Amino acid sequence: MPDAQHDPALVAPPDRPAVDGYPARPSVRAGDTLRLHVSTRAARFRADFYRCGARIRHMGGTRGPGRYAPPGRHDQDWQWPGHDFTVPADWPSGVYIAVLSPDATAATAATAATAPKAAPPDPPPTCAEALDARHSRLLFVVTPGPSERTARILYKVPVFTYHAYNQSGGGSLYGTLRPPETELRTAARTVTLRRPGGGIGGPVKGYPDAHDPRTPRQTFAHWDAPFIAWLEAAGFSADYCTDLDLHESPQLTDGYRLLISAGHDEYWSEPVRRHVTAFRDRGGNFALFGGNTCWWRVTVTDDGSALRCTKHPPGVPPDAHVDIDRLRGSPDHWWESDPENSLTGVSYRNAGGHWQGRRPPLGFTVQHTDHAVFAGTGLRDGDLLGAEHALVGYECDGAAHRRDASGRAVATGADGTPADFTILGVADLPVDPAVGWQFAAREDPDPARAATFGLYTRGGTVFTGATTDWARLLAVDPQVRAITRNVIALLS
Repeated sequence: MPDAQHDPALVAPPDRPAVDGYPARPSVRAGDTLRLHVSTRAARFRADFYRCGARIRHMGGTRGPGRYAPPGRHDQDWQWPGHDFTVPADWPSGVYIAVLSPDATAATAATAATAPKAAPPDPPPTCAEALDARHSRLLFVVTPGPSERTARILYKVPVFTYHAYNQSGGGSLYGTLRPPETELRTAARTVTLRRPGGGIGGPVKGYPDAHDPRTPRQTFAHWDAPFIAWLEAAGFSADYCTDLDLHESPQLTDGYRLLISAGHDEYWSEPVRRHVTAFRDRGGNFALFGGNTCWWRVTVTDDGSALRCTKHPPGVPPDAHVDIDRLRGSPDHWWESDPENSLTGVSYRNAGGHWQGRRPPLGFTVQHTDHAVFAGTGLRDGDLLGAEHALVGYECDGAAHRRDASGRAVATGADGTPADFTILGVADLPVDPAVGWQFAAREDPDPARAATFGLYTRGGTVFTGATTDWARLLAVDPQVRAITRNVIALLS
């Protein structure tokens, strides 16, 4: 979501929970040690681990002595007491959620040890939505070792974006700054990954989603969990990683045929983008089932513990109440230095966002329906995709385009989009301010704002769904499901 002056955090920070925590790193390899940082006034705590997939599986748990530490700031490592847990070597790669609670069990040698066979709390959760909470939860990803990579698909979990919106410690990468914030002197905002939150377990910035109010936006349960549940239920096998893993390891994608990102993958570091581009150039495929992708550039500290992002243009005070995206000259706007279109094919600056309340139903007018992507959908050129369920939004991306002699939308390439980008669907966005759509600055006001989904090939093939809400429709729209299945089957 772009920075807007009147876009407060509407998910309030919780009262201090009985137990809270965060992982030292957002990922761990099966068989290695996961360090949990936990603060509690209880004598002991319990952590129950769940893997999120086609169904929620209780994988085990651990118990430990309780120690209290006060909360910290959003831009500093909280340095809470550490507790080590050895991840069983047979745990499959995936996204895991730890549920933290006080432990009333007597402190014995048996309960102090890890307890992979411990029974889950009653009743057991049935979906990621049931696990979601703004405290007493933490998220981590179990990654496979090089010899354990048997899947052809690698799914990227956008931890950077989760933490950009995480307000634990009183701040995020959004809003104005007030003294004595150190960022006032540097113009760069910093958030630490070593605090509660980051996909789950922390207060998040943003308006509620009127089209799916069950969970807040900018959380794992809202964006990624529905896609992952569908992916595994549809029979696709995938390994999982975070963007921090991709940032640190250019070899991470070796052996995979397809990299997937879904939902809201907004914040990218330069190494992440470089490594994904290299994967594409080597013939790897990339499927983006999301929008507002690769909009802000972040710098990761050398130890991988924090992110920095400079949003205010020179001369604009970091504490100014302005909508940064309506200004030119933001140092960490990807499009102003190296347009993200060259990788994704599209950009948020050519489309827009509708953040508050219900938006008018809007879908893609499809074209090139003889393409294999549309197999089994029954769609014909000129039909609408997803309009009944407001597929386009809450944020969406587009490519600069023109209409050819037959009326089909054709990418111009003027904005950095590859010239061979095939537009499969177009959704013209309402420009009347009363309708509620928000737009960013861009190079050329023509053509009108539009979301465009499509694909191109440059070494490997890149597909983009160009809207954050793609995953939401998997549960309700058979045509969106069919396209998703076709894309993954073709590219993996």
